[in-house]
Amino acid sequence: MTQRIAIIGGTGLTQLSGPTIQDQVWLDTPLGRPSAPIVVGEWEGQTVYFLARHGHPHAIPPHKINYRANLLALQQMDVDAIIAVNAVGGIHDDMGSGVLVVPKQIIDYTSGREATFFDGEYQPLEHIDLTHPYDEGVRQRLVHAAQDCDIPVCDFGVYAATQGPRLETIAEIVRLERDGCDLVGMTGMPEAALARELGIPYASLCLVVNPAAGKSDGLITMEEITAVLNDGMGQVRDLLAATLRHW
Repeated sequence: MTQRIAIIGGTGLTQLSGPTIQDQVWLDTPLGRPSAPIVVGEWEGQTVYFLARHGHPHAIPPHKINYRANLLALQQMDVDAIIAVNAVGGIHDDMGSGVLVVPKQIIDYTSGREATFFDGEYQPLEHIDLTHPYDEGVRQRLVHAAQDCDIPVCDFGVYAATQGPRLETIAEIVRLERDGCDLVGMTGMPEAALARELGIPYASLCLVVNPAAGKSDGLITMEEITAVLNDGMGQVRDLLAATLRHW
């Protein structure tokens, strides 16, 4: 049965490549406009809704993204599930540059972001369970698709969500590693929690674009990150296509 699958794209995936594009929809929500129009297409037998998290062109920093409007817009499109694509830094030894990761847990180190719909203003106060922040059914679809098409992935890991847009210090990465984090990014929260509040199954597909601070010799450069993005996003698209094909 055809499903309505949303893909939220991060750095390196600002445009959907692969599907047959049918429409581009700007939506207004009670909490503002999303980062970009939602691109609607058909891909591997599924209806796909792509939203560029940072806008297109890539311009909105992580702490200024209207995550609530993005998620409300996807809810308005009546999506059945969300796959979030995130570019991250690798902390765990198995998570070097170019590695794909489907994380299982998340720790939120961000601050000052509008992080809930249940703020007592837009919606009455309510407490949701986030014991397992990623939907296991969507996670397993990604993992099984990777196995079927022989794409290596790490199917474990704790995502550290930091404020950005700057990268972290060595001392901060040491702290994150001590906390049990395996990879670090800037957009994982509040996105995951907001999806749970709306009852939309959500999982993350991460591309490691650099070793985290102190995990390699020398400084982290945007040239190196861009090179990994250019190479790795092709594999991300292949895995997304395989996941949709076997949905």
